[in-house]
Amino acid sequence: MTTIFDKILAGEIPCHRVFENDHVLAFLDIGPLSKGHTLVIPKEAKAQLHELSDESAAEIGRALPRVARAVMQATGATAYNVLQNNGAEAHQAVMHVHFHIIPKGADGTGLGIGWKPGAIEDGEALAAAIQAELSNRDQA
Repeated sequence: MTTIFDKILAGEIPCHRVFENDHVLAFLDIGPLSKGHTLVIPKEAKAQLHELSDESAAEIGRALPRVARAVMQATGATAYNVLQNNGAEAHQAVMHVHFHIIPKGADGTGLGIGWKPGAIEDGEALAAAIQAELSNRDQA
């Protein structure tokens, strides 16, 4: 399924580009939560983070701090959130990996978050299961 980000990457829809290289595009969000709200997307068309190639993931990792520094300098913000959702149940609206850099404005603009911490249950067994999955994937 073609997404709005695929159309932006193809040049079919304009955007306010702030950064681009062979693997990553960053542009201003058209429905910003605050001044400077920027999206950083891989050029690799994958819906969720775990589907990205290691190369695309590494390029996103290199671009995010660079773009965040520029957004902070350009907007004068002193705080920001980086948000990335995977799957509709996790509030992902566009099924193409994307990261939001959302400056927190002195006027209260930006991302609002509700956080309800729970208690860890069977932490040793869960950690062992995750470690086993990582080991299996490293061997594949």
